[in-house]
Amino acid sequence: MPATILIVEDEPAIAELVALHCKHAGYAVQLAHAVMDARDIVDETLPDLVVLDWMLPDKSGIDFARELRKDDRTRDLPILMLTARAAEDDKVRGLEVGADDYVTKPFSPKELMARIKALLRRAAPEASESALEVAGLRLDPAAHRVMGNGVELKVGPTEFRLLRFLMSRPDRVMTRQALLDGVWGDHVFIEERTVDVHVRRLRIALEPTGHDALVETVRGGGYRLRKK
Repeated sequence: MPATILIVEDEPAIAELVALHCKHAGYAVQLAHAVMDARDIVDETLPDLVVLDWMLPDKSGIDFARELRKDDRTRDLPILMLTARAAEDDKVRGLEVGADDYVTKPFSPKELMARIKALLRRAAPEASESALEVAGLRLDPAAHRVMGNGVELKVGPTEFRLLRFLMSRPDRVMTRQALLDGVWGDHVFIEERTVDVHVRRLRIALEPTGHDALVETVRGGGYRLRKK
């Protein structure tokens, strides 16, 4: 079955444009013009990805993204913010509340589709890969689960990929560009600041078992995951 994209956008012209390109790419499309409508769709049929506007008539997209991340059923649902709010602080805020990517209007439909495809590809299960374990922290790609000293940790989809990338290269310093290429893909156009936001979110997810201390910032270099 094709992946289902939920487009939450109150401007009909933009909603139809995004929907048209998604359909041409072979995806099934659901449209919502307000958070209330989107919530009903998510509750009834969980989509594979949400394209979410910030400014909506009944509630902000930021608040809806926060709600989705708090719900166990939707905490791993890929979210792409598509908004006219282009300030750096807005981008950081969007990523911090749970968005996996952030695209500003006006946008290139070709780039938007590349980002949607990349998010869907990263969210796909990779059951053939072996589990990784470092200092009591265990990541199981097949089950999409992270355990710290036997305790399950709630890690978002982008943070999961980031952690897997770091755990597969313990004690190696990874520059922000290397992380962008390895986790997001070298064909995806995002800023290095995005790495910092997701590292911060990863550390928060690992805090309950103290494994956040394994993720080190290397001054002038990037990040590394210590073996112990």
